[in-house]
Amino acid sequence: MFLTAFINVRATLLLTLFSFSLMLYQFDKNSSASDWRIVDDVVMGGRSDGSFRINEEGNGVFEGSVSLENNGGFSSVRHRATFQVQGQKTIKIRLKGDGSNYQFRVKADTNDRHSYIADFQTSGDWQTVEIQLSAMYPAFRGRNLSIPNFNQAKIEEIAFLIGNKKAQTFRLEIKSIELI
Repeated sequence: MFLTAFINVRATLLLTLFSFSLMLYQFDKNSSASDWRIVDDVVMGGRSDGSFRINEEGNGVFEGSVSLENNGGFSSVRHRATFQVQGQKTIKIRLKGDGSNYQFRVKADTNDRHSYIADFQTSGDWQTVEIQLSAMYPAFRGRNLSIPNFNQAKIEEIAFLIGNKKAQTFRLEIKSIELI
C-alpha cells in the first residue's frame, strides 16, 4: 500500500516536472494561410463570408462578415494537425480582437462530429487568452452534449468561430496558440 502510494506520488511529480509547453501554431511572415481552412454558414445555405490571411507583421488574420440571412450566422477558420496532450492543461492564445465574443474549438478526432468549445471575449487590444482544457465543453451545431468535457490525449483540429446571433463584421489577429 505504502509503496503503491509512493510510486503514484513520484509518477505525478515526474509528469508535472516534465510537462512541457507545445506550440500548436506560431504565426510569422513565412506562415502559409493555406494551412487554415474557412468554413462559413454557406455549408447550410447562409451568407456569411470569412477569410484568412497572413498580414505584414506575420500574424494570422481571420476577418469578414457574419450574416443572419437564410438562417446563417457563423464563420470559422480551422487548422488540422495532430498534437499529443502530455500533461499540459491549458491553451494559451496571443491575439488581438475587435471587442467581439469568439469561440476557440478543438477536436480530439477529426471524425468526431462534435467539438470542445471555450468562449472568450476580446478587448480590442493585444491580449493573452488562457483556456483550461478541462473547461472546454462538447457541442454540435450549437447544442451542448451530455458527454464529459475535454479529457483527451490528443488534439487533431483547432479552430476559431464567431457566431453571436447578430449580423456583424469581425477581425481577429492571431500571433500564437500554445498548449501549456
